[in-house]
Amino acid sequence: MIRAENLFKTFDDHEVIRGISSEFLKGKTNLIIGRSGAGKTVLLKLLVGLISPTSGSVWYDNVDFFSLDKKQKRFIRMKVGMLFQASALFDSMTVEENIRFPLDMFTNMTKKEKLSRVDYCLDRVNLPGINKKYPSEISGGMQKRVGIARAIVMQPEYLFCDEPNSGLDPKTAIVIDELIRSITLENNITTVINTHDMNSVMEIGDNIILIHEGVIAWRGDKAEVLRSDNQILQNFIFASPFLQHLREAALERQNELTLRMDKK
Repeated sequence: MIRAENLFKTFDDHEVIRGISSEFLKGKTNLIIGRSGAGKTVLLKLLVGLISPTSGSVWYDNVDFFSLDKKQKRFIRMKVGMLFQASALFDSMTVEENIRFPLDMFTNMTKKEKLSRVDYCLDRVNLPGINKKYPSEISGGMQKRVGIARAIVMQPEYLFCDEPNSGLDPKTAIVIDELIRSITLENNITTVINTHDMNSVMEIGDNIILIHEGVIAWRGDKAEVLRSDNQILQNFIFASPFLQHLREAALERQNELTLRMDKK
């Protein structure tokens, strides 16, 4: 589990994060949603430890991350996997070399052990046998899956995903969502996802916080999204008349099912 306690972050005179406290649960897909400029990317960077808070704390289980020295922080970071928005693969490296990179940096594994782990991760993201290909030789969706393979190669306890579906078609985005969710469940990982994708919200949103102007404006799960009367959430999720119509139809259907159950 990761816990944020009363986080504030100020850049110059602009307060971007204002007193955020939240728990990000183990074995769950924890989503951070919000409009551009709301502060969600800054919050993700605080949780990862890429930037330090003006005040407040971030706890990895029972450890206060920002109270640690450099060596202790490195130990925590070895337990963290990161999937970047643009995959962030090294163009000059093969797929195998990209996935192996964290193992080269942080472990004393033999070459055979590293290759075995790389092959396992490629199998897990349904990309066996592409070890020797370069990022330019595979599709954007495949690059994203290679990014996931690299993120899990160290068997992380914590996984951070920054806009994992950015630039993907809807069908591929669903594949990525399900892959992240299944890996989270299988390995009991604390997964935190920064996303704009409403399909992700409705399909894998186990624990969701909505950031608005640097504060948490709503929290809940995917089952609560449709029924929430929070105006900020409704304006964000159902921005178009078409989506609003879908919401109303879904609520009407739910009410019909409830009435049928009551009659029985």
